[in-house]
Amino acid sequence: MSARGETTLWIAQRASAAVLALCVAVHIGVMVYAVQGGLSAAEILARTRGSAGWAAFYGVFVAAVAVHVPIGLRAVAVEWLGWRGRSLGVALHLFAALLLALGLRAVWAVVA
Repeated sequence: MSARGETTLWIAQRASAAVLALCVAVHIGVMVYAVQGGLSAAEILARTRGSAGWAAFYGVFVAAVAVHVPIGLRAVAVEWLGWRGRSLGVALHLFAALLLALGLRAVWAVVA
């Protein structure tokens, strides 16, 4: 991969990590607040139904995961397995698409 490509991946990895840090903090904070307020899981899910805000928040969360994880796995595959080349890129793009699809399906289940 070119130096420009490596730089782009590095920036995407760090940017997605920043988004994930914020999303995890918000998610945990809201869950702690809700549970301490006495809400059950069913009551929490009932409150998310039809919420465009929560759909957008968790959609961003899922997108950040779909960017962040494959880039990290790429580094592991290169360093530990010596896997390089086009096949690695294709496999990781497919994995990213799978993460995105499954994550958005979960968001849909929670919000719709």
